[in-house]
Amino acid sequence: MKNPGYFKGKKVTVVGLARSGEAASLLLKDLGAEVCITDAKDNEALRKTADTLKARGIKEIELGKHTQRLIQGQDLVVISPGVSDKSPAIIWADELKIPVISEIELSYLACPAKIIATTGTNGKTTVATLIGKIIQASGKNAVICGNIGNPFAGEINKLKTGDFVSLEVSSFQLERIREFKPFIALILTFTPDHLDRYKDITEYLAAKKRIYMNQDKNDYLVLNDADPALRALGKEARANVRYFKEGPGLNPNQAAVMEVANILGLDRKLCLEVLRNFKGMEHRLEWVSELNGIEFINDSKATNVESAIWALKNIDKPVIWIAGGRDKGIDYSSIAGLAKEKIRALILIGEAKDKIKNALGKFVPYEEAVSMKNAVEIAYKKAKRGDCVLLSPMCASFDMFLNYEDRGRVFKQVVKDLVKG
Repeated sequence: MKNPGYFKGKKVTVVGLARSGEAASLLLKDLGAEVCITDAKDNEALRKTADTLKARGIKEIELGKHTQRLIQGQDLVVISPGVSDKSPAIIWADELKIPVISEIELSYLACPAKIIATTGTNGKTTVATLIGKIIQASGKNAVICGNIGNPFAGEINKLKTGDFVSLEVSSFQLERIREFKPFIALILTFTPDHLDRYKDITEYLAAKKRIYMNQDKNDYLVLNDADPALRALGKEARANVRYFKEGPGLNPNQAAVMEVANILGLDRKLCLEVLRNFKGMEHRLEWVSELNGIEFINDSKATNVESAIWALKNIDKPVIWIAGGRDKGIDYSSIAGLAKEKIRALILIGEAKDKIKNALGKFVPYEEAVSMKNAVEIAYKKAKRGDCVLLSPMCASFDMFLNYEDRGRVFKQVVKDLVKG
């Protein structure tokens, strides 16, 4: 482990007790820090996590509120990705000049392995997964983590010098880094997203650009040659800049993975075999079932318009489309032309129902649903043999679900129940 004594004896508050907050707390405890935790929410799942952590020796955990007592006098504050700068805990820490870092910064400071970090509006999960798989296929140890699967902090104790981390990184996680410095950084795509958190697209891009801010001539930055905004970043980077682009037999995601393989000197034939055998990601255009000639597809990971456009373009059947959730400040009208062409009916769920209805309602027939079960039932009644019922929400999941995985699993269970019934 890198810097094993750095956190020993330090008083650290972890803000947010979701997966990354839990993993960060346990890592800090293992590193000898005095840990306390605060979360503004209070529910059964958090109380269960709190009980687990108390059994591991973390005694001070507050739920349902933030109090200044758990911030004042601390050496460090570590935040989960969902915690914004508007949180009282972060405002107090900034006022008191207490350093605030993200969970990936904490993990970086303790990580002995080489880090390959992937960000971008879309494609992160697939590319980070494939990078980990090609390294594993070459005989080296690689863990795939971050914004996918286990938090980075939960993998640190499995790593040693010579290993690799294939890390999916969101803009939220990059906001509070200080020293984070990946050996290879990738920015795959850039389209409007998270405008409920950022004041404009320029601020969103600035958050993404932080992935390479500490890189130097010994590191690599891999950029999308087809995107002018990303291609231009190569001029300001200090790292060795490489570009990827779609080519014969390779889609853009695969091309990005192969550029990483080139940097690492991995066998090309072996890597191409991994790409050919890859079956895709759960919750990304995932076939669920078929009932009476009607297919059901789970694309819960589509949390923005561009992702939904990609899904619709890759389905060659008429679509009954389930969409909606928590709005992220994006413009839904850009999908109107494609929706008019491909959608037979639109079933709306969640907080963004009215906004999506106003953008698309004059182009496609729509109906509102009160739950995922209700949405699937309505969609099935409207569907005809040869149609596809597609969950591709274009929105965040947090209004009705824990996360996009939870949303996708609920959809799949509802479909399975429908098929059984």
